[in-house]
Amino acid sequence: MSTALKIVDNATCTFCGCVCDDIELTVEGNHITKAKNACVLGKAWFLNHHVEDRPVALIEGRPAAFEAAVDRAAQILVNARYPIVYGLSDTTCEAQRVAVAIADRIGGCLDTTTSVCHGPSGMAFQGVGEVTCSLGEVRNRADLVIFWGSNPAESHPRHWSRYSTMPKGLFVPNGRKDRTVVLVDVRRSKSAPAADIFLQVKPRKDFEALWALRALVKGVPLDESIRDETGLTLEQLQDLASRMKRCRFGVLFFGMGLSMTRGKHLNVEAALALARDLNEYTRFYVKPMRGHGNVTGADNVVSWQTGYPFGVNLSRGYPRFNPGEYTTADTLARGEADAALIIASDPMANFSQPAREHLARIPYIALDPKETPTIRGATVAFTTATYGINTPGTVYRMDDVPIPLRPAFESPYPSDQQVLEAIEQKIRQRQGVTP
Repeated sequence: MSTALKIVDNATCTFCGCVCDDIELTVEGNHITKAKNACVLGKAWFLNHHVEDRPVALIEGRPAAFEAAVDRAAQILVNARYPIVYGLSDTTCEAQRVAVAIADRIGGCLDTTTSVCHGPSGMAFQGVGEVTCSLGEVRNRADLVIFWGSNPAESHPRHWSRYSTMPKGLFVPNGRKDRTVVLVDVRRSKSAPAADIFLQVKPRKDFEALWALRALVKGVPLDESIRDETGLTLEQLQDLASRMKRCRFGVLFFGMGLSMTRGKHLNVEAALALARDLNEYTRFYVKPMRGHGNVTGADNVVSWQTGYPFGVNLSRGYPRFNPGEYTTADTLARGEADAALIIASDPMANFSQPAREHLARIPYIALDPKETPTIRGATVAFTTATYGINTPGTVYRMDDVPIPLRPAFESPYPSDQQVLEAIEQKIRQRQGVTP
């Protein structure tokens, strides 16, 4: 492989949902030596990347030819009665589309990692609707920025500097000086010192606090007993409600501290309804802080193909949506699935014990650039190229804006899309379907 020095301008970092597309990479051969503009997480993502010396495919732990592995994978999926397709958050939209086609063809359950992070948000969006905007609008217009149940200083380091609080914008020419930043959380995180106002809500009382704010925005009087319920004084809540009504352009970013605590989708519904209420007085928006690089893309692709963002069952020939019944963590924990296709995720490392035990009992196929616990236990495992670093394609930023990828160098391994297309083609042949 060539060792010539190469500069890749405007590369896209796919580590987190910020999907920063202004990275300048210095590439020497098949190694990235510099990642200008990247945050600490992005630098680790780029600089620690190396192509592992592994077989392109494994069948039951033994090296195998790519074609043989594809045939075995297709055999497992076609013969299954209740297969599941899971993952998708760390791969391109083009690969995600093929995964949806495979799930449709085998009549399986289709699920993304959204079901174990912002799944409640997806349910809330369907129930209440979302008052939304792009991060570009936030950068140029927002004078009030609220982070609720999120710790961007550690999870999304460039969110503040590039999108939400620090940059100078068209209507906030002084940048940080023109903005008020509020952090609402159950503890004082590393993000707290950078906020103008820190409000410490009682654990598991986000729903009550949000509804108290809705009441104040609507002019409903509250008394001092609200402090016992939410941990926030009436004065603190009144001040925040007043700031939200007075701002020119406000935005509330919420994290898993809101979506995965008690109340779950009801918490998010309360935040969405609060933003809707505030639009009677000003412009106010709400957005989730998404984690994986293309988990937003997975939601979009699955939604435009099936009508639902995750937890979709296609066994009857049409999509059915029911979180808790068709989501992967639940189908595995109940012992229902009899085969699986795991794409760019590692359920063996983070699912519940019953789910992991059942996954180990059934035949499954896994695709990943790295050797993970899920890869080690797979019946058929494929080593794939890393999206964004080795493969082109499209990903979605956390505000639903599609971003193109500019790879740094080629990988000797196939992309997720190439592997999935080969598997789909073999499934068609086994089912006797003319391409």
